[in-house]
Amino acid sequence: MSSPKYHGVDGHVGNTPLIRLNRLSELTGCEILGKAEFMNPGGSVKDRAAFGIITDAEKKGLLKPGATIVEGTAGNTGIGLTVIGHARGYQSVIVIPETQSPEKITLLRTLGAEVITVPAKPYSDPGNYNHIARRLAEEKGWFWANQFDNTANRRAHYQSTGPEIWEQTQGTVNAFVASVGTGGTLAGTSMYLKERNPLVAAVCADPYGAAMWSWFTHGHTEIDDGDSFAEGIGQGRVTKNIEEIIVDKAWRIDDQTALTLIYHLLHEEGIFLGLSSGINIGGAVRQALEHGPGQTIVTILCDSGHKYQSKLYNAEWLEANGLKTGLPLESVLG
Repeated sequence: MSSPKYHGVDGHVGNTPLIRLNRLSELTGCEILGKAEFMNPGGSVKDRAAFGIITDAEKKGLLKPGATIVEGTAGNTGIGLTVIGHARGYQSVIVIPETQSPEKITLLRTLGAEVITVPAKPYSDPGNYNHIARRLAEEKGWFWANQFDNTANRRAHYQSTGPEIWEQTQGTVNAFVASVGTGGTLAGTSMYLKERNPLVAAVCADPYGAAMWSWFTHGHTEIDDGDSFAEGIGQGRVTKNIEEIIVDKAWRIDDQTALTLIYHLLHEEGIFLGLSSGINIGGAVRQALEHGPGQTIVTILCDSGHKYQSKLYNAEWLEANGLKTGLPLESVLG
C-alpha cells in the first residue's frame, strides 16, 4: 500500500466544484452551472493564472528562491500571487489602482504584500498601473508577472479549467461563458473545450464601457457606451492572451442586471458573489434564452462578495450610484 501524498496550499489550486444555479436553470430550461472559483486558496479564479505564471517562470529559470514578484492588478491576481508566492518562497509587490475596493487593498497588506496604490489611468498613459509594475521590475531586478500578455495565464486554464469542466459535465457542455480581464480564462478554457468538441460555444460577457463586446462582434475596440463598477474585468485592448481565439458570441451586460442576479443568489441560494460573477451569469442567461432549453451552460463564479461589502453590499453606496436591490429575478430575463 502506497503512502498518502499531501500538498501545501499551492497544490490545491483548481478542482473547484460546479454549482447548479437552481432558479435560473428552472426559468430557462437549461443547466446553468457556475464554477466555484471562490473556493481556491486565494479566493478567486485568478489563483489559476498566478499558479501558472509562477510555475512557468520557475521552469524557465526566471524565478529563484527568495525572489520578488511584482504585478499590476485590480486585486485578485495580486492576492493569488502573494498567497502562492509565499507558499513557494517569494515576496510580492502589488501595484493597484486606488479605485479598487478597500477590502482588497487591506487584504493584500494583511497577506504580506507590499502594496503601492496609484491613480487609475488608461493603458495608453505611462502612469497606468501595469506600466509602473513593468518599470519597477526593470529597475529592481524583480520578476514581472505580466498577467495580461503572459500566455502562461491562458495556458493554466487550458491545462486545468477546461479539462475540469469537460470531465464534470461528462462532455455535455454546450457553451462556456466568461468576461474578460486579461482574457486568460475565456481563451484557455474555450481553446481546450473546442478541441474536444468544436461545437462548444465560446461566449464573452462584457460590462458596459469595455471593448471586448465590440472586438468580438465588430472587430474593433472603439467603444464609448458607459461604465461599470465591476472590478477586475472590462478590457480595452487585445491582450496576448486574447489573440487568435475564436469567440462565437459576445453579450453586453449592465450592472443592474448583474446586481439583481448576485442578490438573488445570495438571498435565495446561499451563494455570495462579486459583480464580475453577476456579469458572467448574465451572459449565461442571455445565451440560454437565445438558444433555448436543453443546453448545459458553464460560467465562472470569479470570487466571493466578501471583498465588496463596502460597495455592492452597502445600501448607501448602491443608492448613491443608482443601483437597486429587491428587483424580481424575472426582470433579467427580458
